Amino acid sequence: MPLHIILQSDVSATSLNITSLEKRAERLLRLLCLKRKDLSIVLMNDADMASFNKKYRNRKGPTNVLSFPARDNEAALPFVIPGNELGDILISVETAAREAEQAGKSRDERITELIIHGLLHLLGQDHERSEKEALSMWEQEQKLLNRLNQTGRNTMAHLAINVDHVATIREARGTSEPDPVLAAGICELAGASGIVVHLREDRRHIQDRDLQLLRQTVKTKLNLEMAAAKEMIAIALATKPDMITLVPEKRQELTTEGGLDVARNHKKIARAIEKMRKAGIPVSLFIDPEAKQIKAAGEVGATFVELHTGRYCDAATEDARDREFNLIAESAAAAAATGLRVNAGHGLDYRNTPRVAALETIEELSIGHAVISRAVFVGLDQAVREMLALIRPPFPER
Repeated sequence: MPLHIILQSDVSATSLNITSLEKRAERLLRLLCLKRKDLSIVLMNDADMASFNKKYRNRKGPTNVLSFPARDNEAALPFVIPGNELGDILISVETAAREAEQAGKSRDERITELIIHGLLHLLGQDHERSEKEALSMWEQEQKLLNRLNQTGRNTMAHLAINVDHVATIREARGTSEPDPVLAAGICELAGASGIVVHLREDRRHIQDRDLQLLRQTVKTKLNLEMAAAKEMIAIALATKPDMITLVPEKRQELTTEGGLDVARNHKKIARAIEKMRKAGIPVSLFIDPEAKQIKAAGEVGATFVELHTGRYCDAATEDARDREFNLIAESAAAAAATGLRVNAGHGLDYRNTPRVAALETIEELSIGHAVISRAVFVGLDQAVREMLALIRPPFPER
């Protein structure tokens, strides 16, 4: 598919996820049956857009998007335009960012809307001709956006189940049941792609023996959550899980509160990562969706980041939830653009997970409490399968 995304001026210095934009634009061309057409999308700043707006529309200042169909001036050209040439879409990234903030959505989401708008212009539609055409064009934009979101990713996000709270129930009575090792096996058979356990320093749920048995029995991927403490590092090096996730840990907390402050603990975390690297164990850092933490994660040598979704899950209003989701979306894109692989987790349940799972840049979701709670009523196997059904794309691409 001959799609070209061109960066002008200082746009290349921004945190745009070009790979993600390319995938969305390619899906749009497929949805419009234009996959054999040549399309160029030019991303620029306000100053450059203002010059185009003045030259071609005789209007001052920047606009958000301009479209130039390839065949508009064909008769005046000294050459024949190839039949597959669709045209060019120019987008001001700065204007798109302002509009996104005003509308409470992510910049990438707004740029996607502008690409859709520009494509419809290239196909001959014009909202300035009449109110009727403006309404028709807007309705088509909404339909295309909905279809694009429905086919948001061509592979499903992986689901890793945290079985800590199976051990929590066991430890409440000091018995041997229920067994988190058996629970992990049931989760894998139900389709989970990984098992997560947090071996805390106070051993409030998962015990050392659980970890040893899980290392021997888990067939998918074992992810050990742990503090960057000397004792835990030694246990991880001896156990050799498939990966570790470094998390902050406080004695009095009910569950992990907030992300790891990588920026303030740079040297300590870098040393832990280097030890794991020598042992061949990939490291993920559980961080808040913040630019400085993403930057620090890349600097210390992490392979993954797991974005803390707690504020999104706990948001009290729809507006607050949208703001937190947009922050996760932009942080995931920024992390992926720097070469980090991206996971997400904390507080995700059967209501709020699908939206996060649809983000292309997120590879895996770590979910525990919601699935174990659901299992009380429907059984663990069914609870895992229900969550998997939610994170699979409803209309997979072919």
